[in-house]
Amino acid sequence: MTESGDFISALGEFGLYQKFLVLLISISLLLNPFQMIGQVFMVLDEPHHCNTSWIRAIGPNLTEEEQLNLTLPRDADGAYEQCSMYSPVDWDLDSIVAYGLNATEKCSSGWVYPSAQAPSLLTEFDLVCDRKDLNDISQSIYMLGLLLGSIIFGPLSDRIGRQPVFLICMLIRGLFGVGTAFVPHFYVYMAFRCVVGAVEAGIMIIALVLATEWVGVSHRSKAVLITHCCFAIGQMIVPGLGYGIRNWRLLQIAGSAPVFALFFYIWVLPESARWLVIKGRIEEAKKVLQKAASINKRTLPPELLEQLKPEAQPKPGSTLDLFRKKHLRKVTLIMTCTWFADSLVYYGLSLNVSGFGLNVYLTQLAFGGVELPARFSCIFLLQWFGRKKTQAVLLLLSGLMCLVITGIPEDQPVVTTILATIGKLTATASFSTSYIYSAELFPTVISNRSLETLSKTDTTKVGADLEKNNYKFSESK
Repeated sequence: MTESGDFISALGEFGLYQKFLVLLISISLLLNPFQMIGQVFMVLDEPHHCNTSWIRAIGPNLTEEEQLNLTLPRDADGAYEQCSMYSPVDWDLDSIVAYGLNATEKCSSGWVYPSAQAPSLLTEFDLVCDRKDLNDISQSIYMLGLLLGSIIFGPLSDRIGRQPVFLICMLIRGLFGVGTAFVPHFYVYMAFRCVVGAVEAGIMIIALVLATEWVGVSHRSKAVLITHCCFAIGQMIVPGLGYGIRNWRLLQIAGSAPVFALFFYIWVLPESARWLVIKGRIEEAKKVLQKAASINKRTLPPELLEQLKPEAQPKPGSTLDLFRKKHLRKVTLIMTCTWFADSLVYYGLSLNVSGFGLNVYLTQLAFGGVELPARFSCIFLLQWFGRKKTQAVLLLLSGLMCLVITGIPEDQPVVTTILATIGKLTATASFSTSYIYSAELFPTVISNRSLETLSKTDTTKVGADLEKNNYKFSESK
């Protein structure tokens, strides 16, 4: 029986058809970075203090400065405390002015934001003081969504097809992304973020599967890294959106609504020919293969099409298979640590972009800017130096940058940002290397399960079937 790889070779491993498919996938991934880092621009620090309007009842003619001076304690630098106030009393105004207030308490009536900026996620839901941790919790909830998505959508795409799952995820991303802009409570916001995170993982999974099942072995890593480059461009667009649109609800709509412009994918995004063959839908597989060959200006021999039969489905691998053999167990543990390190550095730097002391918009622009050469350079680094050396050096450099940053004084934000940018560059390149390296290290029958397991360690994206057109162990060595 003819293997699916023979058809890819016959119609062209990376012809016009595959390039168009990679373009479609890349456009969809262009929108992903907003959901990952857009929240950073919705919770920028703003000056705030406790709402002490209680004193207006006994001193309606007080100026704002007099009100604050009477009701707010000061810190060591002489500035008003942001998270505490003097406890309200039943005294008259003259007594308060004469004797002053001493007892303090946490803000009990909310906060005031004097800067009068456009509504942000921080000001609208009071993500300050004791509620400040809710911002970090919401990012963790988003990561939980990514984890759930990697569990759900990989197997679902094996059951009902790559194309329908991809389109469903795109639709849900648009609906819940835009819907997030209208939530009345922060806990509802977190629930919506979880759903968006899940479908983001689904989009990443199916995008990788489609790219690898349509592109020939020799061009596969290039195709995957091209889609990663579009993800980097998306990261450069996000700070521009955040700078131009300060109202968080409008920003959320602007970052989520463009997905509806991709409704035409219903007609142009192809199903995986290999999936159709596995499911016994031979006539449909022949049609998409012939269409691909026609666009690539190739002709599929009729005798080759006649040999197209349902592929025998091997016994599906399980997660336990990764630990049964000594060699696989060793590879699994090493790659698990690699993905964990990738995630820790990459997301640690990406989500802390406002903590380096410089303009957050310019810092994120630089972070997105270095991702582009980082992703692109992997195409050549992997060819010149191989997977193992490239992965090891990139991990070493990214970890070294993070260690050096811890020793930089806080009054040196430029140095800190430069080191963080270098760390982001090497962590990004390491992440892209991990995608390719992991797929090549594991036997085909359990490559899907292995990547799914690793992506759960990463709490993010890919857990996909990287095809059966055999990658050899010698390639990764």
